This record gives sequence, C-alpha cells and structure tokens, in this order.
Amino acid sequence: METTRSCGRAAIGAVTALLLLVLTAVAGPTAAAESHPPPAADPAAIRDWNVIATDTISANLGPTRPSGQVVIWHGFVSAAVYNAVVGIQRTYAPYKWRARGPSTASPEAAAVTAAHRVLLTYFPASQAPLDAAYADSLAKIPDGRAKRQGVAFGERAADHLIELREDDGRFAPVEFTAVPAPGVWRPTPPAHQPFIDPWLATLRPLLLTSPAQFRPGGPPALPSARYARDVNEVKTMGAKTGSARTAQQTETALFFGGNLAVQFQSAFRDHTARHHLDISDTARMFAAGNASATDAVVTAWDAKLHYGFWRPITAVQLADTDGNPATEPDPQWQPLLVTPPHPDYLSGHTTVAGAVIRTLTGILGTTHIDLNVPSEITGTTRHYAEAGQFNEDMINARVWAGIHFRTADVVGCRAGTRIGVWALTHYFSPLRPAGRHAMPPAQQLCPQGSAS
Repeated sequence: METTRSCGRAAIGAVTALLLLVLTAVAGPTAAAESHPPPAADPAAIRDWNVIATDTISANLGPTRPSGQVVIWHGFVSAAVYNAVVGIQRTYAPYKWRARGPSTASPEAAAVTAAHRVLLTYFPASQAPLDAAYADSLAKIPDGRAKRQGVAFGERAADHLIELREDDGRFAPVEFTAVPAPGVWRPTPPAHQPFIDPWLATLRPLLLTSPAQFRPGGPPALPSARYARDVNEVKTMGAKTGSARTAQQTETALFFGGNLAVQFQSAFRDHTARHHLDISDTARMFAAGNASATDAVVTAWDAKLHYGFWRPITAVQLADTDGNPATEPDPQWQPLLVTPPHPDYLSGHTTVAGAVIRTLTGILGTTHIDLNVPSEITGTTRHYAEAGQFNEDMINARVWAGIHFRTADVVGCRAGTRIGVWALTHYFSPLRPAGRHAMPPAQQLCPQGSAS
C-alpha cells in the first residue's frame, strides 16, 4: 500500500514539473527580466563623441595649429570615457580611479555624459553645439533607471578626470630663452613664429612619472659624420624644388603633413567599427592610444625645450657656421612643407606615431594593425597592415618634407615605443579573462635609420 502511494506522489511530482516547464516556455522571459532590459551599450556612441571632440577641439584651437596641444584634449576626453565605461562593465582596470558604477547602469549613457562634461568644462564657448549633441545622444537611450545611473556615473568619471588634471601645468609661462647660435633653434621662415606652446614640455603626463622620464640623449654633435649625413639627406630629399624625391615620396611627405591626431582618431573609429569591438574594448583603444599620444607630445616637447636643436632650414642655409667640412650652405634652400614653430629634436609626429602604434600592437597582440588612415592634405586614405611600415613611412615623410633630420625622427619613434610599452604595462589591463589581453610583440617597430 505504501509503495503504491509513493508511486502516486512521484507521478504527480513529475507531471507538475512538466507543467512548469511548459508554462515557462509559453510565458517566455520572466516579468522581472521584461522590466529590466540590458543597459544600453552601443559602442557607436564613443565613435560619435570622438567626432564631436575632434570638431570641438578644432573649432577652439583652429584646424591647422602646428602644435601637439590637440592630442592633449583627446587624451583627457578618452580617459574620462574609458573610466565611465569600464567602471560599470568592470572589464579593464580604471585609469587612476577606484570607483565602480552599478552593473545595472548604461555604459552608453555614462560614456556620452563623460565626454560631454569634459568637453564643456574645457571648451565652454562650444556649449550650444555640445548640449545639442548631448541631447541627441541621450534621446537614443531608453529612459529608465539604467539611463539615470549611467548619466550619474558618467558625471562622476568626468569630474574625477577634471580633478586629476588640476594644476597640471597647462598654459604655464614657459619660455625658450636660448640665444641663437650654431645648432640652436630660432624662429623660421616664412612667419618667424616663436616656439609654440612651450608649456607642453612641462605638462604633467597622463601615464609617465615625469616629462623627462624617456628623454633620450642629445642630437648629433655638429662636427660629427652623422650630423653631416642628416643635413645632406634632408637638403637633397626635402627640398621644395630640385629634390631627388620620387612622386610617391612626395605624396608620402604630403600625406603626413597635416594633423596626425585627427588622422589617428579617424583610424581608431574605422578600426573599432570594422572589427565590431564592444563598448569596453572601443573605449580602451581610444583611451590607451590617446593617453600614449598625450605623453608622447609631452616627451617630444620636453626634448625640444631641453635641447633646442635647430631645424633643417636653418642648418642648410647656415651650414657655413656649423664647423663641419662635410656640409655646404645654400642660403636659398626651402623645405617642401612649412617648418612648424618649434625645435627639431624630437620629432613630435614620429614620437606620437611610435607611441600609438606600439600601444595598438600591444592591445591587438600582433604587429598586424589593419589601420585605414586618411589625409586631409592629399584627400586619400592609406591602408597599413603592418606597424613597422607605418613608422617607416612616418619617419621618411618628415625627412622628405624637409622639416626634420632623420635622427630626430628615428629617436622620436623609439622614445614613443617606450611610452607605448609603459602604457600597457601600467594601465588599461584586463580584470578578467573576458578582457582583451595585451601581448607585446618582440619585433623592432622603428627602422634603424642613421640613429645608432
């Protein structure tokens, strides 16, 4: 009798379990899940606000400012956006911050809020377009708790970044006071502008411990054979007229003759979109790339201010004063591109490129960078499959443009590479296996050139 009752209870239990399974399948997600959809996390929002940041910076500084200052503002915005996103998703270590946002918050709302708040703080004259863009971005995100939490955390991330950068040396009254002499920089034709934004040389870095952390040794001595090689190469290959450049070499010089920071922003946007990176990985690429570039500018300007080495246009025209019998003066010599108003050593372009490219190879775990890079000067886009090729073209471009000696370019690339290694060794690391791990390639990414 007891056995019969047990069998009956077992049968009833089995039927009940089956009915529950059927009811669950018919009903679909639970009411709790229906009331709390996944928080909005579209990585396109980061790309959209990178465009807005680029336009805002350009509108306030001018589209062709011959300074590394543009990079600094991208570094600030990207770091705040990164903290806003990873502080919620918890995939990567936040940048100099311990705060964590609620996991139910929208990373998308946090990202756009952080970008808006940082840009508005530093560029208040652009409030109207920034506020309009912010309203449009928020309108795309469903109203509710996730959005409110995301906005609140994005504000915290922006405020933290702004607080971190207080009294960092921006716009400090730094001056270049060296007296003109052989080998010493002085304003160059045609505008004869003074050293632009020398305060960048003393700006507190985002990642490094000091502006001089990776300061290299000095440029070649004027009587040296290496200096003579540098002068004679740029004199031949960088001349505005009568140069030995090929048409392709001239195109390369022009291609990299504009705003490198803007070129990199476009390349980041294209790469993250084509490779379908999620919002955390997208934020990380922008932050790591732009923070490395920021410190590359600081490093380059530190060397420029410290060494104050003259530009090719001055060196070629005044070669009879350098004490080197292997150089000859040409008072009429002109470079292909107008010389920027700051010293030769280090090259800002190659230092930034070296830092960004090394950071990307670390993030991707390969030297195959797959970058589409546009140029506003030539109106063309180049595809760079390999990191080394990008750096080689960049170094050559500055020589072929007639505005840098090869040594300043090669040493700049190497200094930038060291910055990139430092960036990923100390920052932006994954917190769990789901995060992309950095695998630093062992290959040499900077051509040897004449800088031994």
